[in-house]
Amino acid sequence: MDATPIYGIETLLRLGVALALGLLVGLERGWWGRVRGEGERVAGIRTFGIVGLLGGFAALLSETFGAVAFAVFGGALALLLAAAYWRAVRERDDLGVTTMVAALLTFALGATAGMGQLLFASVGAVALTAVLSIKPELHALVRRIERRELFATIQMLLLSVVILPALPDHDYGPWGALNPYRIWLMVVLIAGVSYAGYLAIKLIGETRGILAVALLGGIASSTAVAVGLARLDGGVPANRRLLTGSIAGASSIMLLRMILVVAIVAPALVPLLAIPLASAGIIGLGFAGWLALGARQRAHPESVQGLMPKNPLDLKLALQFGLLLSAVLILSRALKEWAGATGLYALATVSGLADVDAITISLAEMFRDADIAAPIAATATVLAAATNTLIKPVLVAFIAGPRMGLLVAGPLAAALAGGAAALWLTAS
Repeated sequence: MDATPIYGIETLLRLGVALALGLLVGLERGWWGRVRGEGERVAGIRTFGIVGLLGGFAALLSETFGAVAFAVFGGALALLLAAAYWRAVRERDDLGVTTMVAALLTFALGATAGMGQLLFASVGAVALTAVLSIKPELHALVRRIERRELFATIQMLLLSVVILPALPDHDYGPWGALNPYRIWLMVVLIAGVSYAGYLAIKLIGETRGILAVALLGGIASSTAVAVGLARLDGGVPANRRLLTGSIAGASSIMLLRMILVVAIVAPALVPLLAIPLASAGIIGLGFAGWLALGARQRAHPESVQGLMPKNPLDLKLALQFGLLLSAVLILSRALKEWAGATGLYALATVSGLADVDAITISLAEMFRDADIAAPIAATATVLAAATNTLIKPVLVAFIAGPRMGLLVAGPLAAALAGGAAALWLTAS
């Protein structure tokens, strides 16, 4: 007696997966419609199971009879679903089409399983079920999104999905310093980090107090957070302790963010930078927690609202950053040619006063392209981080007075000293 052909077992497996994925989607649809009586639901667990199995059979039959067989089954299902939808609208004034579309997709997933793409079909079924099951959360998210946030999301997609792929990936300009694709990629990176910081504040920090907002805001711009917090100073000692710790926390997050940016642009440079920057960042966060969490008085809740970024993604600022990055890229290579490492150190020191991201990216790219050695890139990056950190007490003193500036200078100087000590210990 001949053994059962292997293709028979494979066929049963395909149909079994088609049925299983239909039952999975049907379980979710049936759960939402469980309060309705028998016959009142358009489709439940059994119907979806049959739809998935129908898709599997349609795919198998199409292998023998051609695409016309698949079209007949798919068309018949579409007509049945259209009739069911018309009846639901007429009897219950129900305009929802989610179940109908889910049934059509279940048929397609069942057909995919029938074609032998079992993993692809299974992943699709799980994804479909997950999307269907989070209906309340998605609706709540839509209600919470403001117009500016929706517009910012569209802008972010425009920057990354539409513009970026269209740019040439070639070097232009003096010393080949300008690569449109790479420059815009960095613009997208920094804009994305700022956007993520805004969303984190929106979802988490808005109700957690000033320290949480400051830490999350440091992901986007620690300088902006420092200026905003300085404006909240009212001369109350406990408030000053809270604000000082929050400014130190935002600046410490900036140091850790620099490691992330370097890791994306030039991962090989991270080992040299991780020790000083991470050490300084961790020490700064320690001071932030000690100062802010130990404050006996909290600033008013409306103060937190005042720290919320006004725009989750400012396209004008993104373009300005692209121009700044282009200028820094040219200056970096020019000074490297004319003055060597000394010129880069001077540029890093000056650039860090205004913006740390552009010089960090420029140095990381020069190291990646083998234009400068790792120690030079690491030293210049640390200098930029130090000057960007130390300028914050100056800004705070200018806004809130010398006393507040000195209070902020203490933990930030301690953090930088700790980072320098860690660098010295590892280098010796």
